[in-house]
Amino acid sequence: MDPTYSERYRDLFENHWWWRARTKFVVETLCRLCPPRGWRNILDIGCGDGLFFSQLSQFGEIEGVEPCEGLVEPLNPYFSRIHICPFDENFRPGKQYSLILMLDVLEHLEDPVAALRHVLRLLAPKGTFVATVPAFLSVWTNHDVMNRHFTRYTKLAFRKVAHQAGMDIREERYLYHWTYPAKLGVRLVETLFRRKPSPPTIPAGWLNEALYWISRIEQKTLSVLPMPFGSSLIVVGAKGAGAD
Repeated sequence: MDPTYSERYRDLFENHWWWRARTKFVVETLCRLCPPRGWRNILDIGCGDGLFFSQLSQFGEIEGVEPCEGLVEPLNPYFSRIHICPFDENFRPGKQYSLILMLDVLEHLEDPVAALRHVLRLLAPKGTFVATVPAFLSVWTNHDVMNRHFTRYTKLAFRKVAHQAGMDIREERYLYHWTYPAKLGVRLVETLFRRKPSPPTIPAGWLNEALYWISRIEQKTLSVLPMPFGSSLIVVGAKGAGAD
């Protein structure tokens, strides 16, 4: 992640309409998927400063792994639950997790198949995996450059990566349908005027709230349908046969 972007990440996560709407949708998805007794333990990969921990803790015991030390505040009450290290085969916490999340993380990894294989090693039998990723290379913008993304995913592209890793896909759906044409326009403007990447900012209060509610209404309506496009993708997976 670009350093200037990471400096603003907490503020964006807590206040920006896009992050707020994504968090709400993920929590609702987890409430729907959660087994009667919850998940015994949870791993949030790419957890930053444990920004999602307070909401995840309702579902089970939460831990995280974050490769960027600068994102983790030592005075954070969740500091002891965060493994500050890369998520690769050297990350061996000595346990398995019944829920693993990768929220807009996989696109940052050069070898997503290896990452998902390691997820499956850490995923308990009958465990649940939830990921969000940016969708469609057709809406690649300076935002992807600023975030140092390697790619954006379609359902088919994610399925191929998951299949190679040995993961079964249980659910998949696109989100943020309304932002897809908007991002096409942004890409056109950036191409025509050769705009350089710059960190995102939080819109004015009234606009920020309006965009949040537009996104939430869309999640309750269009997102429950098999929409063929969107600027984000959410996937629910599990161990495939013989994944171990």
